[in-house]
Amino acid sequence: MSIRTLSLAISAASLLATASFTTLAADPSQQDQGITQAFQQAIANAPGKSLTGVVVDYAPGVKSPPHSHGAAFVVAYVLSGAIRSKVNDGKEIVFHAGESWSENPGDHHAISENASDTEPAKLLAIFVADTNDHNLVIWDTPKAQ
Repeated sequence: MSIRTLSLAISAASLLATASFTTLAADPSQQDQGITQAFQQAIANAPGKSLTGVVVDYAPGVKSPPHSHGAAFVVAYVLSGAIRSKVNDGKEIVFHAGESWSENPGDHHAISENASDTEPAKLLAIFVADTNDHNLVIWDTPKAQ
């Protein structure tokens, strides 16, 4: 982990006093998963693009429904605990505090969950997206049976 990555994570975590992030509202069934916007900033050298950071708090055993992030590029950094993740057809991987992964535009996040049934976990997700893109999480629609 680079000093720059650590510095960004610490800076983002210190900005948690902002309002709720409505465009990332969790699926209503996920009441033990909190999503809070940490920051949003236009990128000065990339007109029309912004960085948006959110902190996702996972209670023990909580899972996010499958989803994608549209045209956004995402970097996920585990702040505490352990997060189990699977993107596209890749392997399920457990990431621990201090570890990270990225998701390209259009990737499908099939699994995103707290890897522990007894300890909470916290994740910082940083989105690089069009400034006017307010739908950064697209929850999968359940298939009709």
